[in-house]
Formats: sequence, C-alpha cells, structure tokens
Amino acid sequence: MSKIVLNNQIRINARVLHRWYTTGHGPELGTEKIKPDLPDYNTSIDIHEHKLQRPTKPPPMPKWDGLKNLSERTQGSLIPETLKEMEKDGEFKETLRKLKEHGQKKLTREERKKRQRALDSLGVPDFLAFWIDRKKLHNMQDEETVLRKNTIEIVQANIGIYCNQACNHCHVESSPKRSEMMDRSVAEKILDILAKSPSVNILDITGGAPELCTEFRRLAKGGRDLGKEVIDRCNLTSLLEPGQEDTPEFLAENKIHIVASLPCYTPKNVNLQRGSKVFERSIHALQILNNLGYGKSDPDLQLDLVYNPLGAYLPPPQGPLEEKYREEMLNVFGIEFNKLYTMTNMPIKRFTDFLYRRNELQDYMELLVRNYNINTVPELMCRNLLSVSWNGRIYDCDFNQQLEMGMMGTDDKEGESTVWDITSTDDVVNRRIAIDNHCYGCTAGMGSS
Repeated sequence: MSKIVLNNQIRINARVLHRWYTTGHGPELGTEKIKPDLPDYNTSIDIHEHKLQRPTKPPPMPKWDGLKNLSERTQGSLIPETLKEMEKDGEFKETLRKLKEHGQKKLTREERKKRQRALDSLGVPDFLAFWIDRKKLHNMQDEETVLRKNTIEIVQANIGIYCNQACNHCHVESSPKRSEMMDRSVAEKILDILAKSPSVNILDITGGAPELCTEFRRLAKGGRDLGKEVIDRCNLTSLLEPGQEDTPEFLAENKIHIVASLPCYTPKNVNLQRGSKVFERSIHALQILNNLGYGKSDPDLQLDLVYNPLGAYLPPPQGPLEEKYREEMLNVFGIEFNKLYTMTNMPIKRFTDFLYRRNELQDYMELLVRNYNINTVPELMCRNLLSVSWNGRIYDCDFNQQLEMGMMGTDDKEGESTVWDITSTDDVVNRRIAIDNHCYGCTAGMGSS
C-alpha cells in the first residue's frame, strides 16, 4: 500500500471512530450498533495547561536491623530485666533504703529544700511572687494574685505506681517493686463523679503502667460508656507483658486514645533513660498498634508520642521535632503516629536526684527561671484538671500528687480532700491552686502537659 493511500485510510478510520463514539453510528456487528465504553477518553483540549505530576515514590523500606526476629526477641516479661538493672544500680538501692528508713514525706521535704536552696542562691523569689512581678513588668491588667481552678475539663486518674520499668526520670518513682494500686471502690467513685460532671470531656488514665493495674479496664470502658474521651498514658512495653496479649485489641475496640512515651527514635538514648531492651519492645508494641489501625487516618484510633529530654535542657520546638520523628519513625522502622508532644522534665523525684548527683540542680532551676514564659500560665494543666491518686485523694495535678501537696479546701488552706468529699468536679471550681518551686517546670519554654 502506498504512503498516500495509508494516510488517507488513517484519516478515514479516525473520522469513523469519532462518529462512532459521539453518535453511536458506526460499524455494524450483526444488526446492532455499538458505542464503545471509553471512560477516560476525556482529555482536555487545553493542552497548554497539561502538566506532568511528580512521580510517586514507593514507600521507604524500614532500615533498622533490629526489625529482624523482633517478635521472638520481645517474648516474655521485661520485669526480670528491670529488677536486675535495679539491683546493679547503687543509686536506686540507696533511694529505696532512704524511702524505707525515713518515709516518703521526709524525702519529699528534703527534695524541696534542695530546689529552694538552688533558687535562693540565684536570688529568685517563690513562684507566686515571681508571677506577680512578671505581670507588672509586662503591664498586664490582671489583678489576680493567686491561681484558682477553672471549670474542670479533664479528670486524670493515677491508678497505681506499679510498673514493669524503672525510668531514671520518672516523677512517680514507679517500678516493679511498687505495689500501690487503685481498688474498685475508688474506680467506681471516679465514674460516679464523671457521670455527674458534664464539663469533663476527658478521662486521662496514668500510672505507673496503668494497663497492669486491676481497675484499668473498668475505668477505661466506663469512661467510654459515659461518652468521655479516654486517654491511656502508655509506656508501650506494658502491652507485651504476659497476660496483656489482648490489651491492644481492647484499646482499639473501645477507641482509647493512646499517648505513648518514646523519648527518642534511637535505641541508645531510649535504653539509657528507660532501661535495657525497652526500645525494641516499644517498636514491637508500635507495630502491633499500627496493625490495628492506630496512628493512621482513623480519627477514633489516635496514637500520639511524647518526648522528654535526656538531661538538664529544654525540649526542642514541638513542630519541627514532630516532623523529624515522623521521618525517622517511618523511614527507619515503618511506624506511623498522629502527633508528638514535648514535655519538660519536672525537677522532682528521680529527676531531682539525677540532677543533684551531677551537681546540675541549680543550673537546671536557673534554666527554668530564665526561660519563664508568662503566656503559659492561663493554660497550665492545674487550672482545668482534677488529679486523683490511686487511694482516692485529689490534687491539682499529677506532680503535686507525687509531692503529696493536697488540694486546697474552700478556706484556701491545704487539706487532704478525697473523691468521697465531692459530688462532681463543680465542687472544686475556684479553689486556690497549691503551688511551689517545682511549678517553674510547667512555665518554662512552651510549657509542659
């Protein structure tokens, strides 16, 4: 066939196909005329607007060698490893000896004196006087001279000090050797208060390792049944303990919001702060949660991570650090999460001991004061939160709880109020908040939560 004939045939075929598609009149097959189904034959004629999209990159492959045989390596309990490390740690043993010999109240008083001596040497007044002074400095038209409780929106229940870890920064001083745990009567009273407190929208369950406490599921499911958001402050490794095999499924079924501690995305830094083998167990637990849908697009299965510094410095800016975490966790471990929160280490309990041994307590208190941010005060957690201890006592926050600074009474005097002294959270609104020198930790930088 000549080139002229071939070109003419192409033009004829094109006209036939066009008529066939637009009118349905075309070649006959038997007695039927067929219009082809061409759903994508709709490209715009404005070809000057056509653009090539960037090629889609395949998802990155995890690179951490430790992912191999991870499930097998994380079988069994972490507790024997934790106890072994505690036995080797002379500082832990000394703290336990002092606790047994002197009692918690005396140790707490000694700790407070250490912080106060550090502030006195810096010429820094108490927290309340410092706040009032800074308001004057910034010409703030605010006549408030004490901090008071606002409407309560969060009830935080510390349901036990027992934990399978013994982290060196822990403000609760949890470990496998602690046995304090909430009983059913306290748990049921908390649920009763929640039912009568419409302003409360969040039940925040913490510990220790809350999942290892007997009343965890009662509280978590009870809170959800009342229509509250329930947060589980999870250390991740507790989900792998024997007897907890169905806990991740329980959390997912009840749409529990998980806020999980992970102070770094490298094994060395995590294990340094939280104990041997904690990192690999944390990654395995995160894999399990991701497989259940946590940390992805389902708004009912929120998985957030929490960063806190290894030492005596403030956390980096939350936004950029979150992006760095997201990149590292996905590229190296194949792990997804929703948000990252940064938390300043509070100068109390084990972290105070850590700083004091290193002769860094005064420098750290100076760091907190130097980075005081008055804008954090209206949003401090103590203002809209009610903290409940494992034994039913109520406090302004979990930090005050660990220092046994009871909630003020209606007469503005510190007392020992319990959940049995109130009917709803409205009963504590406008009470004066108990404050002390550790409060500088919540007002440094961008605050803490």
